[in-house]
Amino acid sequence: MESNAVHIALVPPPDRRQSETALAIARGTGRFLRSLGFCCVSELPLPSGRRADLVALNARGDIWIVEIKSSAEDLRADRKWQDYRAHCDRLFFAFTRDLPCGIFPTDTGLIVADAYGAYLHCEAPEHRLPAPTRKAMMLRFAMAAAQRLNRLADPQGHAEGEF
Repeated sequence: MESNAVHIALVPPPDRRQSETALAIARGTGRFLRSLGFCCVSELPLPSGRRADLVALNARGDIWIVEIKSSAEDLRADRKWQDYRAHCDRLFFAFTRDLPCGIFPTDTGLIVADAYGAYLHCEAPEHRLPAPTRKAMMLRFAMAAAQRLNRLADPQGHAEGEF
């Protein structure tokens, strides 16, 4: 029996801004964060106008931001990562084992990842968010996640102010 149902992909296609290496790092890092009890939203716009590679939230309300770096050149060219600290409790870099840990700032956590998983190489220092910032980030996270689910359920639908 043939079905007339429209197939909806559970994962949206890549937007072509990320390299294959960056996508692999994001996938493995997401798996790792989920194993720690976090849920993740990728490419989350922040109140500052920046866009975080991965934002993770757990049941305690901890918010982590993970900046993905696919090469040393990618890190050298990035001047925006310091802005992310104002929007999270902990800030991490995720990268492949091909990059030396010594090139990353010492006041961030380090996650080594590939397409299949990741491990925590170095814990990030904690900088607890003020309550109003935490609330704003949690609402932003929830709205983005809900809007993305809505687009999966109704790809032809349109919502103003999408994340």
